[in-house]
Amino acid sequence: MFQKTKRQMKRMFSAKKVQMLTLMLLCGTTAVMAQNSAGDYSAGTTALATVTEEIAKYVPIMVKLCYAIAGVVAIVGAISVYIAMNNEEQDVKKKIMMVVGACIFLIAAAQALPMFFGIGA
Repeated sequence: MFQKTKRQMKRMFSAKKVQMLTLMLLCGTTAVMAQNSAGDYSAGTTALATVTEEIAKYVPIMVKLCYAIAGVVAIVGAISVYIAMNNEEQDVKKKIMMVVGACIFLIAAAQALPMFFGIGA
C-alpha cells in the first residue's frame, strides 16, 4: 500500500508541475508587490503636460510650413506642366492630377494637424 501511495504522489507532483506551480506563484507575488509598491506618478504627469504644451506651440508653425510647401509644389508643378504641354508630352493630364492631388493633400494635412493634437487653430 505504501508503494502505491508513493507512485501516486510522484505522478501528482512531477518536476514539470512543481516548476510550473513555482513559476505561477513567483509571477503572482511579483505582480502583487509591483502593484502595492506603485508610487506617485505626478512627476510623469507633469512632464507629459509640459511636452503637450511644447508641441502645441509648434503646431501653428507646422501649419504654415505645410502651406508653404503646398505653394512651392504648386509653382514647381505648374512649371512642369507648362513644359510638358509645350513639348506635347502624352501624360500631361497625369502630371496635372498629381500636382493638384499633392496640393490638396498638403492643405488637408495643414487643416487636420491642429485637430489631431486637439488644438483650436
